[in-house]
Amino acid sequence: MNTKNSDKHKFMQDSEMTFQEVFDFSFQRFISIIQGLAGEFEKDNFIEILKRISSETASEDILQGKTENRLNDFTSFKEWVRNPSRLMKHVLTFDIVEDTDRVLEIKVTECLWAKTFRENGASDIGYATLCHTDFAGCQAFNENIRMTRSRTLMHGDKYCNHRWIWEE
Repeated sequence: MNTKNSDKHKFMQDSEMTFQEVFDFSFQRFISIIQGLAGEFEKDNFIEILKRISSETASEDILQGKTENRLNDFTSFKEWVRNPSRLMKHVLTFDIVEDTDRVLEIKVTECLWAKTFRENGASDIGYATLCHTDFAGCQAFNENIRMTRSRTLMHGDKYCNHRWIWEE
C-alpha cells in the first residue's frame, strides 16, 4: 500500500516514534532472547563470547567506514566524536572534558542504551554488546588510539568517562 502524501517508499517514511519508543521496540525482544540464551550457558563464558563477537563486529564496521572515509588520524577521530550523528545526538548526552593534540576525554551523563538495558535487568548484556566494543572500535579506527574508561552508566555509575589517547 502506497501513501498519497509522500513519494518515499513506505519503508523510508518517518515512523513517528520517539527514540525511546524505537529503543524499547528494538531492544526489549533482543534482550529477552539474549537472556534466554544466557540461561543455556555458563554465564561468565556467555558474556565473554558476547564481548568477543560484538567487538569483532564493531571492528568490521569501523574498518568498512575507514575504507569509505580514508582519514583515520586522531584529528579525524576527534572530529567524529565532537560531531555525532543524528542518532547519537538523540541517545547520548556528553561534555568534552579534555581536548588536546594527544587526548580526548568525554563525560557521558545520559545514554539511552544504558537506560534501556538497565531497565530490563540486562546491564551485563548491554555492556558486553555495546560498551565493551568501544575499545575495539577505536583500535580499528587507528591502532595508535588507546581508550581507557573506569565508569559506565551501564554498570550504574553516574557517568561514563571515555578517554582516548593518541600514542605514536
